Amino acid sequence: MSPAAGINAPLLPESKPPAKHASVSGAVFNVATSIIGAGIMSIPATLKVLGVVPAFLLIVVIAWLADISVEFLMRYTHAGDSKTYAGVMRESFGRVGSVLVQICVMITNLGCLIIYLIIIGDVLSGNQPEGAVHLGVLQQWFGIHWWNSRAFTLLFTLVFILLPLVLFKRVESLRYSSAISVFLAVVFVAISSVLAILALLEGKTKSPRLLPQLDNTTSFFDLFTAVPVIVTAFTFHFNVHPIGFEMGKPSDMILAVRISLVLCAAIYFTIGVFGYLLFGDSIMPDILVNFDQNSGSSVGSLLNDIVRLSYAFHLMLVFPLLNFSLRSNIDEFLFPNKTLLAKDNTRFLSLTLILLAFSYLAAIAIPNIWYFFQFVGSTSAVCLAFIFPSAIALRDAFGISTARDRILAAVMIILAVVTSTIAISTNIYSFFTGNES
Repeated sequence: MSPAAGINAPLLPESKPPAKHASVSGAVFNVATSIIGAGIMSIPATLKVLGVVPAFLLIVVIAWLADISVEFLMRYTHAGDSKTYAGVMRESFGRVGSVLVQICVMITNLGCLIIYLIIIGDVLSGNQPEGAVHLGVLQQWFGIHWWNSRAFTLLFTLVFILLPLVLFKRVESLRYSSAISVFLAVVFVAISSVLAILALLEGKTKSPRLLPQLDNTTSFFDLFTAVPVIVTAFTFHFNVHPIGFEMGKPSDMILAVRISLVLCAAIYFTIGVFGYLLFGDSIMPDILVNFDQNSGSSVGSLLNDIVRLSYAFHLMLVFPLLNFSLRSNIDEFLFPNKTLLAKDNTRFLSLTLILLAFSYLAAIAIPNIWYFFQFVGSTSAVCLAFIFPSAIALRDAFGISTARDRILAAVMIILAVVTSTIAISTNIYSFFTGNES
């Protein structure tokens, strides 16, 4: 300190109120909610493709790799000056790196938000895919009316449920809705498990295959199509920075991520096994379609409705977390030199309303975007979850990578590129040859 500066320096430092940090439990709920999205619906179908043992190993391996990639992100974030995923990529790869992250986050999250609204609309108001009438819960209960049509139901959901939640400016503020969301996911798994156990006791289930069955309809390359589903189910890296920087220590975020990964892996494997036990080889890529089947008893019908509604409400509570990171990335992409989004009410509210309106219109206009989600969304999810964090560790802009880090990063990139390429190629081939599973 210079003498001149010392003359004007206060004798006592100015007292500042202690910063309010997010709790580990709140972070666990927010991370778990970010993880458990639409991916849980397709987990039972992956067991049908892979068999129980390979599916279990794949879930464990991808959860472990997700933990490593988050550790890479957090370590390089705190070594530099950036506080966002895109900023960390900018420190390693310049403007191109940050733009790639922002594009991938926008593709993945916007695709997920639209899919969530489509699923919510299907559950509440039904759909008519290829002429087959699928009534929603509200239509089954009250008949078909204008007020339970798809357009009005989704509009009501957006205005009275989603809008209040997406107006929060701190992720920590969503901890209670995230806790409810995780609880609803557990309810979904619990009821599915009870139904499967009852069916097992009544002898109505088949023993699940422990290993994949390769025949004329399923080739070895078809097994790779299950990988993007599991990868997408564990992609939450776009929310690592918003959640992590509201915590006191980086180690707290690592702990919260590990607890969340163990919790979500257990939920995924449980719903996979019991969902497969319940519906066997008739399991659909969207398990909610199976729960829409007519039950032979009023209790069974009630349980089916509870399963569908619990999942719909779960997605409603996941929506604001994905919207949070999507809104931040779009703002950083369009207005890189502006003040923080949370401090500009006009910009914050405008982006929020535009995203909600676009998601709503897309969900009404597009009856099915699963191919978009499978080919494009899953590819961007692989980049966010594994390729970009590994590339940051290999670039090692701050000289903190160990030999083990570099080996793991290289292995992750190779596995991600090879498996995604095979999966996408197999899906494209199956689509054009009409040999879809």
